[in-house]
Amino acid sequence: MNEDKRPMKASEIPAFVDEVIDAGCNITAVGHDKYVLGDIEEQDAAIEDLDRIGEKYGNRDPLKRQIVAYLWSIGRYIDLETEGTRH
Repeated sequence: MNEDKRPMKASEIPAFVDEVIDAGCNITAVGHDKYVLGDIEEQDAAIEDLDRIGEKYGNRDPLKRQIVAYLWSIGRYIDLETEGTRH
C-alpha cells in the first residue's frame, strides 16, 4: 500500500516524470486535478519499469496536484474545458 512507502519529495517530480517518459509511457495531466501514466498498452509494456519507478520515488499521492501542475508547465496535458462534452 502507498501508506507504507516513503513520501515522494516535490523536488523529485521532474525526474519522476522523465523516468516515466523514458519507460515509454505518455504521462499526461487530465484537467487540473488528475494525471495518467499512459494508456493501458503503454503501462502493460512498461510494467517492470513502472514498478521500479514506483519503488524508487515512493508514495506520490500527496503530490498529485503538484505533479499535474508540472505536467501542465511542460505541455503534457489534456484541457478538459476545451475538449467539450462527449455523449
